[in-house]
Order: sequence, then C-alpha cells, then structure tokens
Amino acid sequence: MQIMLETGQAALFDNAAIAFDLDGTLVDTAPDLVRALNAVIVPRGLPAVPLADVRAMVGRGARVLLERAHARSGAEMQDGDALVAEFIEIYKTDVAAESRAFPGVEDTLAWLKDAGARLSVCTNKPSVLSDLLIAELGLADYFERIVGPERTSAKKPDAAHLRDSLGADFARAALIGDSAPDVGSARAAGLPVIVMSYGYSENPAGSLGADRVLHAFGDVPRALAEIWQRAS
Repeated sequence: MQIMLETGQAALFDNAAIAFDLDGTLVDTAPDLVRALNAVIVPRGLPAVPLADVRAMVGRGARVLLERAHARSGAEMQDGDALVAEFIEIYKTDVAAESRAFPGVEDTLAWLKDAGARLSVCTNKPSVLSDLLIAELGLADYFERIVGPERTSAKKPDAAHLRDSLGADFARAALIGDSAPDVGSARAAGLPVIVMSYGYSENPAGSLGADRVLHAFGDVPRALAEIWQRAS
C-alpha cells in the first residue's frame, strides 16, 4: 500500500501526536471478545451472544460489555467484579487467537511513524489486555504509550484520557476511533476526530459528529492532513 501526499501535507505529521482507539479501530477483536463473553455468561444460563451483535456492545470496557450481555436477556448482573475478573482471565489466555489488525493498519502506522508522528493508543480496554494484544500482534513498536482506563484519571469520553494518551509538546493532534466515546473525548479536548465506519459503534458512524468518516484505514493520513490544513 502506498500513501501519496504532497510535500507540505507530509510535513504536517512531524511531531504530530495521534491517538488511536483499539477495538474496532486498529484491531478486529470481536471474535475473541465474544468467545470469552459467552464462556462467562452461558454457564450462568444466559443465551450466547452472536458475533454480529457483540460489535455494537464493545467500546466502554469489560464491565459494560457484560452488563449489556445481561440486559439483552432481561437479566440483572450480579457479582460484577467476579464476572469481570473471570472474563479477563479467559480472554487474556488466548487474546489474539482470532483477532487481527484491520487491512492497512500496519502499513499506515509505519508511514505515520516514519513521517515523524508520535503514536499512542487510547482505549477503554483494560490496560493489561491492551498491552498483551498489541504485543501479540507485533504492533507495540509503533506506539509511545498505551493508555487504558487504569492509566488515566478518567476514561473516554473524558478529555483527560485523550490528553494522557497524546503526551505533551506536540505540534498538532487528533484521535482516530470508531464510536461515540471517541468523538466525545476528542470534542471535550477540543481536538479533531476521525471515525472508521467499519468499527464497533452502537450508532451509525455518520451520526457521531466526527470531522471525517473513513471506510479504509489507509485513508487516515490524507484525511488528517486535510483537517489540519483547514484548521491552520
């Protein structure tokens, strides 16, 4: 995959800070998430969640995922801490069994880093799982930091999560995500946000209020350059 930008556009990425959501933006994690989710809820009498349904249930952390699995069956979740711990233990034992980076992700991350951008992950996924998944997929070297909810004072959609992910002393910044918490966090921080249409969102990508909706990850550099040029 080739990313072709004008010289002036490519220069915009030098010392730019770009944060990425993880599940549904960088990596298609739904197959492994639904495997772990069903391993927790089915033995407790709840029906299995289909893969197609779990994509709209992800994005606000493990506890919310479990709560939504209970709610869809009209059940009340009890012993939430124990269920979350069990889910995490099952999930992390084979965190990347079927999870894969979306098409164009690794080539685009490589281009952005080579262009001088500082890349990070801003995710509501537990940090221990995020670290493990990114390492398993061979993506860790692209990122300066991986900031899950335990590594910030308030998780997305709070602006603090995005600010902690981006770091300091950058020339310009943006968030690339797929759902309402991403757009909310960027708007709270006063920064542009791009949403990937293929991601895990409760609502249609076009309804979230992002600066741009993209269908292919390889289009991120050009879209960011255009957004930053308009803002200058």
